[in-house]
Amino acid sequence: MGDRLEKRKQEGKEPQVYSILVLEAQKSYVFFEAPNAQAVSDSISGFKHVKGMVPGYIQFADIEKFLVDKSIISDVGVGDVIEIVAGPFKGMKAKINRVEPQRSEVTVMLLDAPYQLPVTVDVGFIKIISRASSSSASA
Repeated sequence: MGDRLEKRKQEGKEPQVYSILVLEAQKSYVFFEAPNAQAVSDSISGFKHVKGMVPGYIQFADIEKFLVDKSIISDVGVGDVIEIVAGPFKGMKAKINRVEPQRSEVTVMLLDAPYQLPVTVDVGFIKIISRASSSSASA
């Protein structure tokens, strides 16, 4: 799509599309920034796999969550049960004992180990399974 607009620009036809956004989370959708729907319609005409167009406006706040990479460190808390997804302890479940936001690390106790083993893991290597607050709310 971008190549086609660039080619039109080189041919002397000024494209009216300001930007194109393709989000991994929104498969089969392409977002256009353009002054009107006609400019988008002209841009997508002739594409083999384009099934249609959904006209409308999207606020930046609606797509901001897809653009900003948020660290998981703000979401984890002491007592949360996590799964380690990388490293030597991959696939093991653990409970968070300490969170170190400055270093983006958590210290966990492995639940699958036969004895209590504290391990410090980078937050990029964990996936939250259950939150501590939800289990304490039901007790």
